[in-house]
Amino acid sequence: MHAASGRRLGDSHPRTEGPTDLRLVAPAAAAWLTAAVSVGASPGWVTVVVAASLAAAGALLAMGRRGARAGRADPGVRPGAVGDVRQGHSGAGAGAGAGAGAGAGADAGSGAGRGGSVAGRAGSAAGRVRWGGPVAEPAPVVEPAPVAEPEPVASRRWARWPGPGAVRPGLWVSVAAVLLCAGAAAASAGLHAADLRRGPIPALAESFADVTAEVEITSDPRLTRPRINGDHIAPTALMFDADITRVMQPDGTVLATRTPVLVIVDTRSRRGAPREGGDRSPWLSLLPSTRLRVAARVVPALSDGEDIAAVLRVRGSAPPRVVAAPSGPQRFAGRLREGLREATDGLDADARALLPGLVVGDTSRVTPELDDAFKATDLTHLLAVSGGNLVIVLALFTGPPGLAQRVERRGLASRLGVPLRATALLGGTLTLAFVVVCRPDPSVLRAAACGGISLLAIATGRRRSLVPALAAAVLVLVLYDPWLARSYGFLLSVLATGALLTLAPRWSAALRRRRVPPRLAEALAAAAAAQALCAPVVAVLSARVSLVAVPCNLLAEFAVTPATVLGFATLATAPWAMPVAKVLAWWASWPARWIAGIARTGAAQPGGGVDWPDSWTGALLLALVTVAGVVVGRRLLRHPLPSAVGAVLLLLFVVQPPPLTRVITGWPPPGWRFAMCDVGQGDASVLAVGDGSAVVVDAGPDPVLADRCLSTLGVTRIPLVVLTHFHADHVGGLPGVLRGRSVGAIETTGFEEPPDQAEFVRREASARHIPLTRAVAGERRSVGPLDWRVLWPPPDQMPPPDGPNDASVTLLVRSAGLRLLLLGDLEPPAQQALVRSPAAEGLDGVDVLKVAHHGSAYQDPELIRRAAPRLALISVGGDNPYGHPAPSTVAALRAGGAVVLRTDEDGDLAVTGAAEGLGVARH
Repeated sequence: MHAASGRRLGDSHPRTEGPTDLRLVAPAAAAWLTAAVSVGASPGWVTVVVAASLAAAGALLAMGRRGARAGRADPGVRPGAVGDVRQGHSGAGAGAGAGAGAGAGADAGSGAGRGGSVAGRAGSAAGRVRWGGPVAEPAPVVEPAPVAEPEPVASRRWARWPGPGAVRPGLWVSVAAVLLCAGAAAASAGLHAADLRRGPIPALAESFADVTAEVEITSDPRLTRPRINGDHIAPTALMFDADITRVMQPDGTVLATRTPVLVIVDTRSRRGAPREGGDRSPWLSLLPSTRLRVAARVVPALSDGEDIAAVLRVRGSAPPRVVAAPSGPQRFAGRLREGLREATDGLDADARALLPGLVVGDTSRVTPELDDAFKATDLTHLLAVSGGNLVIVLALFTGPPGLAQRVERRGLASRLGVPLRATALLGGTLTLAFVVVCRPDPSVLRAAACGGISLLAIATGRRRSLVPALAAAVLVLVLYDPWLARSYGFLLSVLATGALLTLAPRWSAALRRRRVPPRLAEALAAAAAAQALCAPVVAVLSARVSLVAVPCNLLAEFAVTPATVLGFATLATAPWAMPVAKVLAWWASWPARWIAGIARTGAAQPGGGVDWPDSWTGALLLALVTVAGVVVGRRLLRHPLPSAVGAVLLLLFVVQPPPLTRVITGWPPPGWRFAMCDVGQGDASVLAVGDGSAVVVDAGPDPVLADRCLSTLGVTRIPLVVLTHFHADHVGGLPGVLRGRSVGAIETTGFEEPPDQAEFVRREASARHIPLTRAVAGERRSVGPLDWRVLWPPPDQMPPPDGPNDASVTLLVRSAGLRLLLLGDLEPPAQQALVRSPAAEGLDGVDVLKVAHHGSAYQDPELIRRAAPRLALISVGGDNPYGHPAPSTVAALRAGGAVVLRTDEDGDLAVTGAAEGLGVARH
């Protein structure tokens, strides 16, 4: 061992533990799989599984005992072989050194095995074998034995298979352990599932009863993500997990119970982001362990197989009725979390959102747009507190894990002179506090269990072995809470940790052998290994495979540690020294902004991901593709030139520079004048100005689709964004339009309805310091080869419009001889008023018509007749519930001589040419 270190004095800390101990892996995997199946199974099925597992395990143990007795009675069984089995993997040396393990102890046996067979045979002859282990005796000096003749084949086979008394008992015990763990997991799952069926709640849910109940909160309240439903944003709701403890029925009967439920509070907030400041809902300030009295309707759970018995729907915006305050530890944790939020209030939006997420998993400030960017780059694990956070906390206290049991250990505990066992005990307390502050999410529980096992190893002086610790943590947690077996977060956490413990060291060593710098090799191997194991599961969840995940994780990794360390320092100082905490938060904001920038940049790449089947068959296919990629990659790394060519091709596919894309795909077509983006059920149009500049009319409902369309068109500068009205299917994608582009101004209609979406536009413009202007009829503007006139709405629209659609900004545009009429979502009353108004001059005979309101049936025939377009374009989503476009509208347009194209069938559309040579390209 010392000679292999390559140093003159040998290795100061030789590793003598031998191969990785995998004995707990099979029981943990069996328990996990059984729990995942059993939590949704019938009680009868669970009973059969438990009984069968116990019976089979008992039979195997009985057979093992009989086999062991027969082995001891058989004189042909060598004591060394029995010693091998009894000592496990640590007592067995390599080759013929196993005998030395029996004669002189496990470590000596391991060394003798490496040294040669002569010393091994001497140790075997001198030692005495017992079940508890060998007892060493002084061995006589043994002269070197002459080289023996090769043993017969049969003799060598007998050495490998010592017989039933040596091997089979151990095998039977291992299989019995797997069966017992599976039976225990099934029993635990059955008991947890029975909790959902007991008590009065299931029957009340079946009848959709209205009840008054006392509940105890078990999670932090959280807001649902805003959803665009047609032309409006669905109201956000607040939800939290809780246990019902008492139910008061209308007749006055009080029933005591303990049933897990999901509580949904309809706060009637229609804002698209979490409310801050004085407008923050009091429901969001509730802490776990708080007891409330609510009047709610009990409804069944959304689907079978969930860890709740029912859903409680609380109506109205009244503040919560608290009947018991939260516990002391939860109040302290809440104070820490609120202090972190307050310390980050003055930072920019990204840092204000990310720091609480990086430190304690508080993602309440993360916007949907930033959340999508993290998902597209597979960086969401940074917002889920996991082992990395706990390692940082424990390393500050106990020092580096590898030195924790040595004299030269570091950390705060060593500087304070805390003994080793007291250090482990205080580390356990710190781990428990970490779980309380960061909340017991699946990844937090996994990290805490692994950390607790490592601290136990420190306290008992045993060797710290990470793979068995991970397996033990999985086994304990699945037995404690079988619902974790169905948690994707828990699965991803275990897979990522397993990848870092098994694949990453080997890949890092391979990279170092190819002269990659050690720090870079470790970071690259860790990111690649975690991605390789987690990508199939992520594909099931998102139906997409990220091609930028590894480089984004690699670039973000360098900022994670400083951001997390400074964030924890902010968390610890905020309750007592807020000015100091704000300074620390300001320093932490720099790496946090770097991480957000990496996520946004990676998500903005046109080829940053590929669609993938969201099924377990697709996951298996991706796993096979990954294995093939690893095999091919190992071969390519031996040849620098093919490796470089492959890297360049991958980079070009991800970035897809517009000049190269135009040559390969023909998109965007040369000389395009007007483009209609396929953004689903919404509107987003682009008027080309030239040299990467364009005027954007509406933004569609989805920021990702809007950004992707503009990127493929090569638009980097936007002199003006025109938002025809404030419906969500026209303004929801505004963050994607503004992302990474220079924007001169935003022009909107003067009718600010719906108010929440008008406020959303003002908030986005203010955050980027973009001026807002109001469009009125008669306004004329020009940019480069473009010039346009605003036809609608009039300055003082009387009578007031019936809704936002009739206040849509309507433009008549000229571009290189083309005349385009963009109608927004005008409906017949406004269309008829437009035809009668003085602004209608020049409406006759346009080249291109952007059909109003996604081609709905509500169109003014006179306007269609006067416009008489040569080309009619309809922006519409496939399979929309409104029947757009209406067959009558399409027929009327075609009857007037127009060619009708629609984005749900033709994709992105680009108009080229001039009045004489009008053309359309599809993408």
